Amino acid sequence: MNKFERIQAALRGETVDRTPGSVWYHLSELDQDPRALAERMVADNEKYDLDFIKLMPFGLYSVHDYGARLTFYCRKGEAPVIDDFGIHQPEDWGSLRVLNAEFGTLGKTLEIARYVAKLTRGKTPFVQTLFSPFTSARKLAGERVFTDMKEHPDLLKKALEVFTAAAIDFARANIEAGVSGFFFATQCATTDLMTVEEYAEFGRPYDLEILRSVADKTFFNILHLHGQNCMFEELQDYPVQCLNWHDRSTLPSLREAKGKTNKCLLGGISERPRKDTAGRSIPSFFNTASAAEIEAQVHDAIGQAGGRGIIIGPGCVADPFVPEENIFAFRRALDTYAEKRKTP
Repeated sequence: MNKFERIQAALRGETVDRTPGSVWYHLSELDQDPRALAERMVADNEKYDLDFIKLMPFGLYSVHDYGARLTFYCRKGEAPVIDDFGIHQPEDWGSLRVLNAEFGTLGKTLEIARYVAKLTRGKTPFVQTLFSPFTSARKLAGERVFTDMKEHPDLLKKALEVFTAAAIDFARANIEAGVSGFFFATQCATTDLMTVEEYAEFGRPYDLEILRSVADKTFFNILHLHGQNCMFEELQDYPVQCLNWHDRSTLPSLREAKGKTNKCLLGGISERPRKDTAGRSIPSFFNTASAAEIEAQVHDAIGQAGGRGIIIGPGCVADPFVPEENIFAFRRALDTYAEKRKTP
């Protein structure tokens, strides 16, 4: 099977020659240069022989041109940060206008897809990162978005309509550029931040409008449910082919998810930082595990899914400092599981 065939078979829940997989991480030292970023992502994908590319624009790209003031470090492991939000009072929501996907930071992000399309020459599926409207609203306003949601819902909904229209236009341009689909990330569909009822009102309608606009034009759309205590059951019916969440650190497990949905699952690798006994943050399992431990986790993930309808990858973005030998171990584990399956 080639990479397209393998991914498409996994999405349909069919038998594959080996389970597909990929790993993605931010390249903050390159992500302000679309061509350099595209070249590196494609080169890394070829070096590790992974099955698809998740494009990695910086995480604030959807709000930069809406007035968020950022600091760019352009150093490995140091992502851009917000120095000043673009929303300071409720009336600011009304100033937002739909931005053209061809210009500014959106335009630079679109160029990443165009470069990757040229470099992969139709041989590797790749998906563009797309943030849900409420996620973008939170990035632009910070935590005040939750206050405005309660006290000024109509103003916030007008802004969510703007983010939705801009995302649809941006998605259209990326489809024309050649993407296979979208990694649609919602970072607020968690009961740690919102109630199910709140997300049904302020998240779901806008998410669905975007996803429905691309549903018949792309084959590889992934819903990423970010954070602990995610609303998996409430959003599993979204019109996507694949579901991704922090399956190693929050429910459901891959095995439990298989009992809830027929959609393809993407996950299995523990990428989140951990806490030691003193409560201090330590690197993730993926950063520190041995090759044998990584192989065991990959094999366990495939087994939980019953060997079908599964793509192996991190539950979210991997640490950019993951040793390359661990990514090679990840990739080898996909082969060793397939070899083990063939052994009588």
